[in-house]
Amino acid sequence: MQIDYYFSTISPYTYLAGTALEEIAARRGATIAYKPLDVVGLFARTGGTPPAERHPNRQAYRLQDLARRAERLGLPINVKPAHWPTNPAPSSYAIIAAAADGAGDMGALVSGLTRACWAEERDIAEDAVIGDCLEAAGFARGLVNSGMMAGAETYARNLEQAVAAGVFGAPFYITADDQRFWGQDRLEDLDWWLGRRG
Repeated sequence: MQIDYYFSTISPYTYLAGTALEEIAARRGATIAYKPLDVVGLFARTGGTPPAERHPNRQAYRLQDLARRAERLGLPINVKPAHWPTNPAPSSYAIIAAAADGAGDMGALVSGLTRACWAEERDIAEDAVIGDCLEAAGFARGLVNSGMMAGAETYARNLEQAVAAGVFGAPFYITADDQRFWGQDRLEDLDWWLGRRG
């Protein structure tokens, strides 16, 4: 079983997912295809609205929801981080390079990058921050600048694949039998589906 995992490194809900997907995959014998993408570009292609352009009622609800979910999960969060939004491309390229490298822990890398943004007030567009996250997850720091052209091509391709696959937000999980799950709050449903199909 494979899970296609579409996500954005600047998405707070990707941060709140932590490593729960990796735990589910390990328990269910599934593999994960990590597909970081440009979530703002995804919104533009699928009828979504970036947070800053949403009605004030929606913006206020989002902040409350993030704080509640983080508290429930026992995760620290700053719902208005100092370095958000930032350019998600450099961290996404590093994730793509790390997936190709295969030496470290991909779940820890994605979790570390999103935590850096949403809990540690660090700018994940900076090479030093990305390098720290790579190293902490068992990858070489040099992957920060590895395969930039291939990373850019894969990053763009991930967006096209996401739109074609029915993705419209992040995080988004798609199983091999085309069951789609949107949001970290649907991980329990994903776990249940994989268990019932296994």
